[in-house]
Amino acid sequence: MHVKLILPALTEAKSPYFRPIKYSLFPPLGLATLAAFLNDDDHAELVDDHIEQLQTNDVPDLVVIQVYITNAYRAYDLADHYRARGVYVVLGGLHVTSLPDEAASHADTIFIGPSEQTFPEFLKDMRLGRTKPRYTSANGRTLENLPPIRRDLIKRDRYLVPNSIVVTRGCPQHCNFCYKDAFFHGGRSFYTQRVDEALAEIDRLPGRHLYFLDDHLFGDRRFAAALFDGMTGMRRVFQGAATVDSILRGNLIEHAAEAGLRSLFVGFETFSAENLTSCNKKQNLGHSYKMAAQRLSSLGIMINGSFVFGMDEDKKDVFDQTVDWAIENGITTATFHVLTPYPGTSLYSNMDAAGRIKTRNWNLYDTRHVVYTPTNLTSDALKSGYDRAYRDFYKWRNIARAALNHDTLKHSAKHFFYTTGWKKFEALWDVIIRAKRLNAMTPLLEGVLSRVTNKPQKKDSQLLQPLDERHVIPHDTRAGDTS
Repeated sequence: MHVKLILPALTEAKSPYFRPIKYSLFPPLGLATLAAFLNDDDHAELVDDHIEQLQTNDVPDLVVIQVYITNAYRAYDLADHYRARGVYVVLGGLHVTSLPDEAASHADTIFIGPSEQTFPEFLKDMRLGRTKPRYTSANGRTLENLPPIRRDLIKRDRYLVPNSIVVTRGCPQHCNFCYKDAFFHGGRSFYTQRVDEALAEIDRLPGRHLYFLDDHLFGDRRFAAALFDGMTGMRRVFQGAATVDSILRGNLIEHAAEAGLRSLFVGFETFSAENLTSCNKKQNLGHSYKMAAQRLSSLGIMINGSFVFGMDEDKKDVFDQTVDWAIENGITTATFHVLTPYPGTSLYSNMDAAGRIKTRNWNLYDTRHVVYTPTNLTSDALKSGYDRAYRDFYKWRNIARAALNHDTLKHSAKHFFYTTGWKKFEALWDVIIRAKRLNAMTPLLEGVLSRVTNKPQKKDSQLLQPLDERHVIPHDTRAGDTS
């Protein structure tokens, strides 16, 4: 059986904001995971529309398409094209789970929720000629004893971070704006691999650098501690994501740093207690963001801070105050978003019931456009403030100011070169991408992520302080972009 697995390009990847390097970071691990369930005599083809030319004049036996909200229309066009050619088409992913009836009209079969358990069931049914129109993930979700990801299908030279990895699924938190919360509805919403299987997957990856794409790498503290134990001594350098409370609680962050953590995505979301409460972001309440930033900096860990504008308590001063706070606290890179009510979330349901949804053009649900009616800002003010925040944060002088807010010259230099390399050399990145030599830059990334030894870490009692008004600025949230 010839199986073609496709990740259609996101709409924003074709927009004037298009940054080729941003869409050449990570391979489509979800599709490579599904490919692992195929038989040895099946022919699998994995196509990432962001980094290669998608040919559509073929007639495979099965086409599998992963659908996000801003690639939905392209995904549907591809599905319709292949179905017209007599190909069996299945659709899955976040958008399909959010709006299954919409997706079902473009597919022979759709998948709702994670597919590690349902895709093998579908393959068995297909070989027997008795497929169902829908496969819904509910009971029995697990990451144990899965076959190894088909990394042989990944074109490593096209990605800056070919060694991306996921060792958990979902998130233990339930924020009302989170797109992925609906994806895991109906079953376990957070679960992990076995530690030995995660370490075996890490051991199979060449080089030193890893990027954990997990929504919350520290979500199960016992699992994370055991994982970091196993990684200590591997000489890996890695990046991941965690929450403010997990940074400030106990010594797990020091454990991660010892294992090789060098950069962390942190969802600061909003600095307003009212916003935190309304979006059910309870894990950030009562914690000092400043202390979290200081703790990471003292360990030599760079921060990608996530901020979203447009929550109900946000006013016109939120943009400048957010940028100023990020600079003053040495945030290495900032990811700004316009609050986006994704279908399937309680945020969307609430706004829809209140008549606040302005458009259902999914191409605009990219966290760069205002698709709802804000409370204390006009749509134009929200959009212009968002654009200005990016411009201001990444000005040369502000990159330098933020870099100097560290305790050692080495950390300041590391901050400066990482940020400028990421945002100020777009033409060079384009040349490397066109030459299909992006993976040649990975050793440079590993060098920039080398360990920084700062002053001795403060005791936990000094760091675990309650939220102090002096460390707080008003407002923001998170959606889905990476700067």
